[in-house]
Amino acid sequence: MDWGMRNRLAQLVQRDGHCLFLPVDHGYFQGPTHKLEEPRKTIEPLLPYADALFITRGVLRSSVDADKSKPVILRVSGGASVIGKDLSNEGLAASMEEAIRLNVSAVGLSVFVGSEYERESLLNLAKLVDEGERYGIPVMAVTAVGKELEKREARYLALCCRIAAELGARIVKTYWCENFDRVVRGCPVPVVMAGGPQVDSELEVLEFVYDGMQRGAIGVNLGRNVWQNDHPVAMIKALRAIIHENATPREAQELFNSLKGQPVAAG
Repeated sequence: MDWGMRNRLAQLVQRDGHCLFLPVDHGYFQGPTHKLEEPRKTIEPLLPYADALFITRGVLRSSVDADKSKPVILRVSGGASVIGKDLSNEGLAASMEEAIRLNVSAVGLSVFVGSEYERESLLNLAKLVDEGERYGIPVMAVTAVGKELEKREARYLALCCRIAAELGARIVKTYWCENFDRVVRGCPVPVVMAGGPQVDSELEVLEFVYDGMQRGAIGVNLGRNVWQNDHPVAMIKALRAIIHENATPREAQELFNSLKGQPVAAG
């Protein structure tokens, strides 16, 4: 692996081998998502506690100060919206030249295995990997499921993750599920967790994150479970305790409870 590739991966994955990525890219297909209507206000108080941002180029330029940023994973797929015919009909929406211009640590795109546009999305990944390897920029593949929630099970997600790794992704983002170790075991590159099932409490989020870490994930890429929480800073600190300090869910919950009433410092 070339020095540049190793260096960029080291910016993302911390010395303990773990990572906490904060995705704020939801607007690229959802528009002004709840609690992400003004991205800067959402991002600034959380930025000190994230290891990297997963973000589009437009929001990066408009809402993140260049002198205060964390490593960036640039969202480079797009072209479909929640009101369009098919969310899986994505293309490459930003070039590797743009990624270099923005000095990012990685690029990320969605793949839609099992959808009408499976082939196109997987070939998008292959093309992006070719360009990323040429310039020393790692590619993160996102195993997208969308509204088909029944697909969030180990057999399907293991298939998606393995295909993404086979095509050259350096990191794979996928959903937590029951028997998550089956997903990780079949994927020869690091796996980070997206959201899990719909849950009703912070403890349930902390529990599935803890379970996933115990089963081999290197970290998380959690957005709405953080910034849509009524106490987002307390929530991201609780997640950091599990990911980087080996806290149990109960210990992380106690930390969350102790922090949630505290004022949030300005970014």
